[in-house]
Amino acid sequence: MLQVKNLTITHKKDLTTLVEGLTFTLSPGDRAAVVGEEGNGKSTLLRLLYDPAPAESYVEWTGEIADGGLRKGYLAQELSPDELALPVWAFCQACPAFEGTGPRELDRAARRVGLDAGLFWDDRPMSTLSGGERVKLRLALLLLDEPGLLLLDEPSNDLDVATLEWLEEFLLSCPVPVLYISHDESLLDHTANLIIHLERLRRRTASRCTVARMDYSRYVREREAGFARQEQAAGEERRAYEAKMEKFRQIRNSVDHQLNTVSRQTPGKGRLLKKKMHTVLSMGRRFEREREAMTASPEWEEAILTAFDPARSALPAGKTVLRLDLPELSAGERILARGVRLWVTGPERVGIVGANGVGKSTLLKLAARELLPRADIRAAYMPQNYNELLLGTRTPVELLAPSGHKDDITRARTLLGSMKYKAEEMEHPAAELSGGQRAKLLFLSMVLDGANVLVLDEPTRNFSPLSAPVIRGVLADFPGAVISVSHDRLYLEQVCTRVVELTENGLAETGY
Repeated sequence: MLQVKNLTITHKKDLTTLVEGLTFTLSPGDRAAVVGEEGNGKSTLLRLLYDPAPAESYVEWTGEIADGGLRKGYLAQELSPDELALPVWAFCQACPAFEGTGPRELDRAARRVGLDAGLFWDDRPMSTLSGGERVKLRLALLLLDEPGLLLLDEPSNDLDVATLEWLEEFLLSCPVPVLYISHDESLLDHTANLIIHLERLRRRTASRCTVARMDYSRYVREREAGFARQEQAAGEERRAYEAKMEKFRQIRNSVDHQLNTVSRQTPGKGRLLKKKMHTVLSMGRRFEREREAMTASPEWEEAILTAFDPARSALPAGKTVLRLDLPELSAGERILARGVRLWVTGPERVGIVGANGVGKSTLLKLAARELLPRADIRAAYMPQNYNELLLGTRTPVELLAPSGHKDDITRARTLLGSMKYKAEEMEHPAAELSGGQRAKLLFLSMVLDGANVLVLDEPTRNFSPLSAPVIRGVLADFPGAVISVSHDRLYLEQVCTRVVELTENGLAETGY
């Protein structure tokens, strides 16, 4: 069992309170999902619960974390560049539990996650494994240590649909409590039975934590219904208060007028009016106290995104956007698929699906290479690894306003503010921002460039389940062409006008 009592986490760099007064308990059978907007401290919370020492290099915390010596398994959101460069066997041997485990136990751990046990001794670099293979391998290594609690940071990232369904079954059948972060709304709907919602309100200056023992869909419904009831009650109280105050103002003005016009020859009447005014002012002070006790309008953290300008982003119907014919799609010396034909016309929104490792990102990079130099379109590329574009120590403002002109900087700051960036975060190196904040930054860059062809690799993967519906809405209304790789089932249904599956035999239309 894990018990967290009154936990408050503050960032040392800018003294931002990420989490305040968080209290919850995890027991076997609990599948607790941590949700919230980008940069709200979800990953920091998991790191702190796993091992406070590394997290204390950049945050301070108070409260109580009681785990009774519970053995914990932690799956980080990303592997470091050094880890990705390791051969698979060397990565496995770096796991303390791996060295002392016999072949039978290794085989059992591999079967639990649906892997071939031979992968433990593979010579390939970790970077060449598919996203699904990496997640399964890392989970298998965690299970070797027989943890009593699993802490999983975005385990659903980079997984194909089949592996996502496997992950759902894994979470549902896991005998130990699981605390996880995921941006996949379908996964949350199917697996979570406890929601921990981290919010930052009042222009991201105040923290609010909500713990609800229910599934995600019910939490969203009850949250929205609660806000609606609160807004209705607040509105009714405000209207009643205004009516009362209007009557009060009429009485006060009447008494004030009588005081100003009373004759000096009638001092008794003047005294009575002053006494009456004293009573009226006391009534006003009572009304002010009543206003302070009134139901407040609900506060929530809105995920606001800047929409594309239809005048700049529109494409003529039927315009040829891409004609890509590949006899072979390969990665190095490995042939991934043959006879790949990707034809796109404006304003189609194409989604590419397929098994992990089949070459979807490789195909998308080739498409981007064809499209980006074109003069007749304005193409923009959002890779799966944001560091391909967000390099160095440049800040969000510097990336959006490279000219350094005052007007460009002002516009960049305004757009970042619409995305809920704090002033301090606008000056942080982009590499230090959360995945979701970097994703928002790339979207803003596309908006500023007036792109009319978007090449997107997993566009919703780092957006919270509260931001993802907004992203989907923006892209569904995009008047240009979209060529995307996604495993987000709601994205494929709501955004894409055509979905194709990449197999070793090329691309084939699917039923999405």
